[in-house]
Amino acid sequence: MQVKYINPFLHASVNLFRDYIGIELSHDAPFVNPEPQNLLEVSGIIGLAGETAGAVVLSFERDTAIQVISKLTGKPYQGLSSEVLDGVGELVNIIAGNAKKDLLEFRIAISLPGVITGHEYRIKWPANV
Repeated sequence: MQVKYINPFLHASVNLFRDYIGIELSHDAPFVNPEPQNLLEVSGIIGLAGETAGAVVLSFERDTAIQVISKLTGKPYQGLSSEVLDGVGELVNIIAGNAKKDLLEFRIAISLPGVITGHEYRIKWPANV
């Protein structure tokens, strides 16, 4: 894992939550998740392709996703409505788009975001991503 790939996503995430949601994030040192299948109940996913490939995943517990999107929109949601799921997809889209600006040298294309919900879903990650 190289910081030149990771830092743009960390900065984009911190800036998004601070500027759009009013939440100050802090983080520990980045690490490769030894169990990448251990995602939370609501995950926004966006693919990266080009000179480097990978995926950006923003994963929340159900209640956290509802609270974050409620705070983002200023509208109280009570459940995982289509608006909340769309909001999670938009968050991961904003993070990937803002990080891409700092990764221009790699000519990365980003896919449309997708959102997966549930307790036991599996994502087949490409090898070496």
